[in-house]
Amino acid sequence: MATLSVKPSQRYQLSDWRTNSYLLSTNAERQRDASHQIRQEARILRNETNNQTVWDEHDNRTRLAERIDTVNRWKEMLDKCLTDLDAEIDSLTQAKESAEQNLQAKNLPLDVAIECLTLRESRRDIDVVKDPVEEELLKEVEVIEATRKVLQEKISQAFQHLCLLQEIRQQLNSDHRDKMETLEIDRGCLSLNLTSPNISLKVNPTRIPKDSTTLREWDDFTRFNKNRADAEMKAGIELREAIALAIAQTNNELEAQRVATEFAFRKRLREMESFYSELKWQEKNTLEEIGELQGDIRRLEEDLRRKMMNLKLAHTRLESRTYRPNVELCRDQTQYGLIDEVHQLEATISTMKQKLAQTQDALDALFKHLARIQADIACKANTMLLDTKCMDTRRKLTVPAEKFVPEVDTFTRTTNRTLSPLKVCHLELA
Repeated sequence: MATLSVKPSQRYQLSDWRTNSYLLSTNAERQRDASHQIRQEARILRNETNNQTVWDEHDNRTRLAERIDTVNRWKEMLDKCLTDLDAEIDSLTQAKESAEQNLQAKNLPLDVAIECLTLRESRRDIDVVKDPVEEELLKEVEVIEATRKVLQEKISQAFQHLCLLQEIRQQLNSDHRDKMETLEIDRGCLSLNLTSPNISLKVNPTRIPKDSTTLREWDDFTRFNKNRADAEMKAGIELREAIALAIAQTNNELEAQRVATEFAFRKRLREMESFYSELKWQEKNTLEEIGELQGDIRRLEEDLRRKMMNLKLAHTRLESRTYRPNVELCRDQTQYGLIDEVHQLEATISTMKQKLAQTQDALDALFKHLARIQADIACKANTMLLDTKCMDTRRKLTVPAEKFVPEVDTFTRTTNRTLSPLKVCHLELA
C-alpha cells in the first residue's frame, strides 16, 4: 500500500508566486530599457570618440606636416646661410692671403732702402751730408714700416674674424644636423598609420624630456644663430673691403715714396755731376795756372840770375875803377852811373826775390788747393758711384727678379753697361 511522501521544504503562497512572476517580468523590462539606454549611449560615445580620434589624428598629422614645413624652411635657410658663410670664409681667406703676400712683398723695398742707406754710409769727408736723398730714404723706411704695421693689423683682424666665422659655422652645422635629424624623425612619424607594423604602446610617452625647450626658445635659438652669422658675414665683407683699401693705400703710399726717393736721387746725381764738372774745370784751370806760374818762376829765376850777372858786372867795374892811379880816381859820371846801376840792380834783385817768394807761395797754395780739388773730385766720384749703385739696386723695385741684372758689380764696382765718359772717369777715380 502506497504512502504519501512530503518534501520537507517551505511552501509558498499563490500570491507569492504571482508576485514573483510579476517582479521578474517588470525587472526584465527595466533591464532591457537600461540596456537599450546603455547601448544608445555606447553608440553615441563610439561615434563621438571615433570622430574625436579621427580629427585628433588628422589635426596632429596636419601639425606634423606644418612643423615639417617650418623645420624644412629653417633647414633650407641654414643651407643658404652655410653656403654664404663658406663663400665668405673663402673670400676672407683669400683677402688675408693677399694681405700676407703684400706684407711679404714689403720686405724687398725695406731691404733696398736699408741697403741704400748702408751704401751711402761709405761716402767720405764733406760728402757725408744729410741731403734730401737721405731724408727721403729714411722717410721711405718709415713709410714701409707704417704700411707693414697696417697690413699686419689687418691680417690679425682677418685671422680673428676667420676663427669667429669658423665657430659660427660649427654652430650652424650642429643646428643643421639637428634639424635634419628632426625632419627624419617627424617625417617618419608622419608616415605612420594604424596598419604600420612598428607601432606599439610605450612607457609614459607623455613625459616631458629633461632638456626640452619651448617653441619660442627653439625659434630664438635658430634665429639668433642665423642673425649672428649674417652680422658676422656683413662684418667680414667690411673687413675685406678694409683690407683691399689698406693694400691699395699702402701700395700707393709706397709707390709715391719710391718715386719721390728716386727723384731725389736723380736730382742729387745731377747736382753732383754739375759740381764734379765744375771741379774738373777748376782742376784743369788750376793745372794750367800752375804750368804758367811755374814758367813765370823759371823766367823770374832766369831774370834774377841775369840781374845777378849784371850786378856782378857793375860790382866788378866799380871795384876795378878803384884801382885808378892818383887823380884819375875821381868820382866822374861813370862812377855815379855805376853806383846808380848797382843800387838799381840791388833794388830790382830784392824786388824780384820778393816776387819770386810770392810766386813760390802762390804755387804752393795752388798745389795745395789742387790737392783739395782732386780729393773732392775723388769724393764726388765715390759719392756718385755709390748713388749710381743705389739707383741700380732700386731697379729691383720695378724690374722682375728673374729679369734683374745688376748694372754695377757689387764687389768690383765695375759697370755692365756703356757709361758716359764722365761716369767712366768717376769709376777710374774710384
